Amino acid sequence: MDIKRKRFVAEWEPVDGVMLALPHEDTDWAYMLDDALDCYRRLINAFNVAGVKVVLLTKDRQKADEILSALPYPESVVCVEVDYNDTWVRDYGPLAVERPGGKRALDFGFNGWGLKFAADKDNLVNLHLREKFVFLPEQYRNQRDFILEGGSVESDGDGTLLTTTRCLTSPNRNGGKTKKELTSVLEDRLGAEHVLWLDYGALAGDDTDSHIDTLARLAPQNIIVYTGCRNMDDEHFEELLKMRAQLTLFRNKDGEPYNLVELPLPSPIYDEDGNRIPATYANYLVTTRHIFMPIYGNQEEDTLACQTIRIAYPEHEVVGVDCRALLHQHGSLHCATMQLHPGFYNDAIWKC
Repeated sequence: MDIKRKRFVAEWEPVDGVMLALPHEDTDWAYMLDDALDCYRRLINAFNVAGVKVVLLTKDRQKADEILSALPYPESVVCVEVDYNDTWVRDYGPLAVERPGGKRALDFGFNGWGLKFAADKDNLVNLHLREKFVFLPEQYRNQRDFILEGGSVESDGDGTLLTTTRCLTSPNRNGGKTKKELTSVLEDRLGAEHVLWLDYGALAGDDTDSHIDTLARLAPQNIIVYTGCRNMDDEHFEELLKMRAQLTLFRNKDGEPYNLVELPLPSPIYDEDGNRIPATYANYLVTTRHIFMPIYGNQEEDTLACQTIRIAYPEHEVVGVDCRALLHQHGSLHCATMQLHPGFYNDAIWKC
């Protein structure tokens, strides 16, 4: 492809591997560490069985080696020792932008979703990955003067970005910049030509101020996959109905309406204190040939979600991974992962 302009790479473009950060005893997973590690075993195994390599960030190399020794393809995992506050690498990992001369890993600032949680170590992870040559100096770009989480922005790879007003205009991220000011930043940093601002949609228990990857996702062929709610008694019904109405009004940069594909909203799931936690099927991960779909133990809903996503990705194989443990820290599969596109990172790490 002859690249003449900067562009934020779409998730469904070719992927070599996936980055994960293994839960450890100094994270918020400590009280349920075994359950969390079991979930990460399932994730790593699902990726490797599908032929997707894994870069596994770990603070505890011994624990990482124990987990890998029980998996069938440990040679498909590269461990990188680094410290971090939490495991949501989607939000502090680098974003892939292509420009003339190749792809770049943009390292944006991360402040714990608007100063809600400690993020001092998370915010240094990409610098450490550059020092360890996971990202080469010529690939890495420091954008840390601007707070931007990977789960808050979606790209079609051709200049259109989808995001939410609640998250990006949050005063605790970038001083409450206006949409106009933020659009200018997205144009400059990510090559955005057309920004779609979603004003509705919020899930109970969500700490992110409505990350887009819990609500609506751009997909090929002018499709938006979104979280719907058909139960009028559900607390999300009115908000998600407003979100759907706004999605019907969105137009692509050629002025055409989007084709909408509705994912079901999972039945309520509660934590040990009786609080609803933010389960959503929109938190899936796309790789070159697979969709990794979070599932939550309701066979009927899980099956419907896996069947529905095939409308948007008919050539992909859908792999369901039980992510109920992740919900207890208010995230899911997409939040826990960051895809690695060819040319975006140092692929020599696989040869070490």
